[in-house]
Amino acid sequence: MKEKFAAFFRECATLLRSVPPLTFCFFVLAVVAMNLLANKSLNLPVDWLALDCGIIVSWVAFLCMDVLTKHFGPKAATIISVTAIVVNLFLCLIFFLAKLIPGTWGAFYDFGENPVINEALDSTFGGTWYVVLGSTVAFVASAVINNFTNFAVGKIFKKKPDGFGAYACRTYVSTAIGQFADNLIFALIVSLKFFGWSLPQCLTCAATGMVVELLLELVFSPIGYRVCKRWEKRGVGAEYFSLLKSKNSDMGAEI
Repeated sequence: MKEKFAAFFRECATLLRSVPPLTFCFFVLAVVAMNLLANKSLNLPVDWLALDCGIIVSWVAFLCMDVLTKHFGPKAATIISVTAIVVNLFLCLIFFLAKLIPGTWGAFYDFGENPVINEALDSTFGGTWYVVLGSTVAFVASAVINNFTNFAVGKIFKKKPDGFGAYACRTYVSTAIGQFADNLIFALIVSLKFFGWSLPQCLTCAATGMVVELLLELVFSPIGYRVCKRWEKRGVGAEYFSLLKSKNSDMGAEI
């Protein structure tokens, strides 16, 4: 067991070294931002529709996952996704500690030195337990669904599996399913009970969010595809792939 844990830790460390830093930074920032923005719901003119502001940046996280899955595989993309959520939880702890420190926010002075402003900002940045719980569960579940769906759809394409058509299809399908799951799980855990949403609102939020994300995928999927081709050309992740090859060879020898 100790050897297996050490091998897994070495694999994770090698993977994190292999992922381009800028991509990893964008991914983590998107996860942190979308979970923070999930605290704010959008005011819409119809009662049956509800959305939260996390939708503004959640597409960035899913775009990164699609690129990572295409290049490194679904297991690697899921490891990176879990790493991002761990970083997010660490920042939630930092924000919570900041909440406990006596002081005033800048906005306190902008609204007539109203103490309610401090309390509201402390509550938002300090993290409400149900928002942190809901966003964490929703993102981890949707990441697993998105990454492995993306990989499974890619297996269907026997001709030109590395072409743009195959890449676009796998990203559109996985994003639709993954985003619907992410939005619905969060809505059922958080919005249904704590935001006062109805079940139809939770379902329409999940479906509407899915449509919005798909539209954004249509716009930005060519960028994701070019990133994948550039990584392939530059040999990004060679150390990680070499480790996996060595690991598989060892397993074959044991069998």
